[in-house]
Amino acid sequence: MSITPLRRARRTAAALSVALLTTLLPAGTAAAAAVPASRMQRDADALRDAGVTGVSARRDTPRGLRTVRSGVGALGTGRPVPADGYLRIGSTTKTFVATVLLQLAGEGRLALTDTVDTWLPGVVRGHGNDGRRITLGQLLRHTSGLPDYIKDVVPEAGAAGYRHHRWTVHTSGQRVALALRHPPTSRPGARWEYSNTNYVLAGMVIRAVTGHSWEQEVHSRILRPLRLTHTRTPGNQPFLPRPHARNYQQFAPDGPMTDTTVAYLPFDGDADGSMISTAADTGRFFGALLRGKLLAPAQLAQMQRTVDVPDEHGDPPGTRAGLGLVWTPLSCGGGYWGHGGAGFGYLFWPAVTPDGRTTLTVSAHSRPGDQDTARRQIRGVTDLADHALCDGRDDGPR
Repeated sequence: MSITPLRRARRTAAALSVALLTTLLPAGTAAAAAVPASRMQRDADALRDAGVTGVSARRDTPRGLRTVRSGVGALGTGRPVPADGYLRIGSTTKTFVATVLLQLAGEGRLALTDTVDTWLPGVVRGHGNDGRRITLGQLLRHTSGLPDYIKDVVPEAGAAGYRHHRWTVHTSGQRVALALRHPPTSRPGARWEYSNTNYVLAGMVIRAVTGHSWEQEVHSRILRPLRLTHTRTPGNQPFLPRPHARNYQQFAPDGPMTDTTVAYLPFDGDADGSMISTAADTGRFFGALLRGKLLAPAQLAQMQRTVDVPDEHGDPPGTRAGLGLVWTPLSCGGGYWGHGGAGFGYLFWPAVTPDGRTTLTVSAHSRPGDQDTARRQIRGVTDLADHALCDGRDDGPR
């Protein structure tokens, strides 16, 4: 899920000590320190020093490609983070799903002004939630007011709870039913508030319109045309393909790191956050999207029509949310589009310039158990993205 759910159960995490990380650095790190490091590398190393077990970043510009890594791919091994390994992309999945729905709108098969009830009659009812009053556009923009089901599928906080419940499988309908046990957070259209339930419903709408699962439509409309051969829609298959770094979650401040590389299926198996990809594939997707390769101009403009994200939500100041796409300002002026993803033990942060010509992905492979450390690490990720995009016109060391 994006930086948005970093304020929910999917974003608890904390720091390993710098001393421990130093002992685990891959061989040759000390010797490499004699070579002037790029600002990207220094920012990645700063995240490592802030307690992230493994960090990788990939920036692709018209002037060339730069990749950096820091920390280790697995604790106790000294192995580096794999180059362009497989990654859980969490809520970045939402951008793929929104793209499919917008393609269907462009084909005239649905309208963003259609109500949820038009396509899923009677599904959204209960405790004041009413699908007859919520539009498809409000689902995609997180202004539906629907409660988030996530809180209901993490019944036990901690490592034991993760291990006990990680194999539990829910259908899309069951996830929606869990959410509808709660009242709306606001009336439809009143304000932005992130809810994963919105995109579970979006996946259900895709099936209702096309007769195919959202996964099938993502494959036929996006993955195959763009030749994204390393992007997966794994459903309830919980394992990452190789190569991959291991993900670690610290469930309590000063607690041990728990290996959470295996998916937590209660929230890792649906249209709101289940996909697996690589940095290269994800960059190719966002670049094609912003260059108009996937959507007609009218639908891309709809996707980029944004509303304010409240500052208290934890995103960088000035962040605005569109339809499965988020705008983040840059310190050097302008901004970038993307949609982050997060879960137990990982944070994924893709970014693309408005012209689609420069793409960036940042991956952090552990999450801390205290909020202060979490905020520092999130700031480190967004700082890396800001510096990398502002410096992208010059690939020399800084």
